[in-house]
Amino acid sequence: MAAAASSEQRHLWEAASCTIRVEDLAFRYHGQDRPAVDGVSFSVTRGEIFGLLGPSGAGKSTLQRLLTRQQRRFDGTVEVLGKPLAAWGQDYFEIIGVGFELPNHYVKFTAVENLGFFASLYTRKSRDPLELLALVGLENAAHKKVETFSKGMRMRLSFVRAIQHDPEILFLDEPTAGLDPVNARTIKRMIADLRDAGKTIVLTTHNMNDVDQLCDRVSFMVAGRFAALDAPEALKAKYGRRTVRITHGRDRVETEEFPLEGLADHAQFHAILRAGAVRTLHSQEASLDQVFSDVTGASLGLAEEAA
Repeated sequence: MAAAASSEQRHLWEAASCTIRVEDLAFRYHGQDRPAVDGVSFSVTRGEIFGLLGPSGAGKSTLQRLLTRQQRRFDGTVEVLGKPLAAWGQDYFEIIGVGFELPNHYVKFTAVENLGFFASLYTRKSRDPLELLALVGLENAAHKKVETFSKGMRMRLSFVRAIQHDPEILFLDEPTAGLDPVNARTIKRMIADLRDAGKTIVLTTHNMNDVDQLCDRVSFMVAGRFAALDAPEALKAKYGRRTVRITHGRDRVETEEFPLEGLADHAQFHAILRAGAVRTLHSQEASLDQVFSDVTGASLGLAEEAA
């Protein structure tokens, strides 16, 4: 009896903590033969970073547009905070924040003026713009026109604009694109802090380091469907290949890679060792790059160029 009660309580808790619930979501653009989103089902819980990955044309952008209500016609079920998406009004935009890969600022406005204008669109109070700009290293550019900003500066401004009204849910598209390593670390630390504060984050990116460092679960989308969905470590364990890379040779240096499985009986690997000209020997862990290629059938480099 106690076990049954415990199971029921856990189910109720999971239902209460589910921020986004999607079942059999489908969408087809007018005039297209095949759907852009084809029967997708998933959920995202409170305090989770959910990664959305896939090659160009997989349906990621369409899915984001559906979840952010830029596109309102669809088949299937979408609930946000326990309420059907179609039942939300303008108040929906109070609870979400969106950071676009290609920032759309008013370039004749200063950074402060941009934040002030967008803050005026919300009924809830927004954070102090100077405080936000200082968080991402833009305090010295606060009163400069955005037309003078580099791409990296615009990306940082876009990020703080998305979080300024303290939304419960964030949709972030390539949030570290165009950033140097220092500023990228700052943004990633802020995203992790938001997750720790209970925010729900849907992250679209081709940066596998960001995925590895930030995402609790990752979905790989192909042709409008989810080809795989799990925690990064679980995906690497399932799809990744652990290898050993060896650099060898006296006059001519060569590098070869061997699968770790069956290495003890690999004749060529042992022949290289016996030759006594090994320069380096390293184990290569499974990577999300490999998973991306195996699951989507596309290389990460091609996906980035096409995105």
